[in-house]
Amino acid sequence: MTGAPEEIVRHAARTLMAGRRLDTGTLATELGISRATLFRRAGNRDAILGDALAFLGRRTLAAIEREHDARWAEGGPADRLRSLAVSEDFRYALSAAGPVRRLLAEEPATAIRVLTDPQGRVQPRVVEAYTELFQRDVDEHGLVPKIPVPLLALAVVRLGESFLYSEVLAARAPDLEAATTVIDALVRSVFGIDGT
Repeated sequence: MTGAPEEIVRHAARTLMAGRRLDTGTLATELGISRATLFRRAGNRDAILGDALAFLGRRTLAAIEREHDARWAEGGPADRLRSLAVSEDFRYALSAAGPVRRLLAEEPATAIRVLTDPQGRVQPRVVEAYTELFQRDVDEHGLVPKIPVPLLALAVVRLGESFLYSEVLAARAPDLEAATTVIDALVRSVFGIDGT
């Protein structure tokens, strides 16, 4: 192993998927590099954790998008925007994702810091991905959003986080059905789409 940054992130992601806590000392040993080298190449634990979670999230979102594209190609649901269906499925996937659930349960402060920091490694990438999701619907349907698409994406991500991580943020169980209702209403309103 070379300990290249991409290799470090993939190994960290495999560690999380195996249900193990991410420990930088163990990670460095498994990669055959020193902790100092690990830090120089990939950053501190929060950075590595964020990159690994972002990598897993990006992979999950891409799979969901492929699934929806296949459904739409076969004449799938025409009554709902692709971006809303994809983002809903992504929220449900995140709510069931072992690495995210474990991190929230075992290290809630770290989880919220890593997952929701606007300057971190996860949230900006999710906002970017959602911007692309919404922009595709804008382009394909000739929609005229009332606010810039990146701002809409940020609002949707932040709303989604408040529902997904509500057990830590507000001491209440996540309600993903409510998240879908609120987010769908927001997006449809911003896009000027009438109806339910």
